[in-house]
Amino acid sequence: MLSVRSTPDGRLRAAVVLGTRPEAVKLAPVLRALDDSPLFAPVLINTGQHREMLDRMLRRLGLTVSHDLAVMRERQELSALTARLIAGIGELIREERPDLVMVQGDTSSTLCGALAAFYEHVPVAHVEAGLRSGVLDDPFPEELNRRLVSRMTRWHFAPTPRAAAALTAEAVPTEDVMVTGNTVIDNLLWARDRADGRSAFRTGRRGLLVTLHRRENQGPRMRALADTLLRLADRPDVEVLVPLHRSPAVRDVLLPALGGHPRITLTEPLDYFDFIATLAACTLVLTDSGGVQEEAPSFDKPVLVLRDTTERPEAVRAGAARLAGTGPAAVHAAATALLDDPVLYRRMAAAPNPFGDGHAAERILDTLAHDFGRVPDRARSLDMLAAG
Repeated sequence: MLSVRSTPDGRLRAAVVLGTRPEAVKLAPVLRALDDSPLFAPVLINTGQHREMLDRMLRRLGLTVSHDLAVMRERQELSALTARLIAGIGELIREERPDLVMVQGDTSSTLCGALAAFYEHVPVAHVEAGLRSGVLDDPFPEELNRRLVSRMTRWHFAPTPRAAAALTAEAVPTEDVMVTGNTVIDNLLWARDRADGRSAFRTGRRGLLVTLHRRENQGPRMRALADTLLRLADRPDVEVLVPLHRSPAVRDVLLPALGGHPRITLTEPLDYFDFIATLAACTLVLTDSGGVQEEAPSFDKPVLVLRDTTERPEAVRAGAARLAGTGPAAVHAAATALLDDPVLYRRMAAAPNPFGDGHAAERILDTLAHDFGRVPDRARSLDMLAAG
């Protein structure tokens, strides 16, 4: 049984580190479950990697920040960000003395949260563990981050059986790996039921929802993808919607390239609930985002992945997504095929979502409670692992 520090009322202290909007979305169901549980006291540490996009998101998700590090500086290098994160999170861990530190995914906040916890001898819980593209620098630096975090993690909460298998193939003990489903589906269903959002599409045309931001797609690749979007927008039956990432490297390319076309709508990053409504209203998704690959199949929306590799091949294997690459001709052909071939479109739209059933947070808390000796068994948490 793990040693505990606990709060005066006997609850376990769970420090949860996040710094980006996707982390907030995926950790929100776990934080709400922690807050509702008599067994845990959550301590939310916001590193502030996505300052403009994150603050309103946290309020909308009903999350209360315990500590805000505000680490970002304009055009900050990864090395400087990493140093600031490790120092800041480490100081808070020493101050709060949590029983565990929870991180999610593959950001710099994830890596540094895990490393700071390791330095302070606090066990790490990794939500969305086991994703692998197979290429160390693609995506960069996320693939390296997720591999390093696995070396420091006590609880590996894998979203799918494939992710669990990747961990055990790297000699992670089987008893430390739990298939939970992805918490993004928990939050998606929660947000859908609230119905608080509004679609950003302006017309009744067929909507193409486009998200682009990854470092490996910036520069010449993004300029070529912008040309492809212009070609697609020349179709009279299409409206292309692009919520612009805050990164100057993204905006400096997409704003001058796409602005002014009558069937292209450029927006600021959408509120989460508005994004969900926009996703539900679109016809087709073109994205290099990992989270959108997971969300879109729940709304029966085909996904074209604008990358050469993906750490989420489950959607491709299920038929809900297609790895389109970044070549302009290939992306244009893939989008055109889905727009013009109703049989192909219906086949992709009808594919099941392989990423979860909306109960991932429940399984995560069951496992933690069991391992801290607070519940008698974890049978309920093992059902997805057995199914996989």
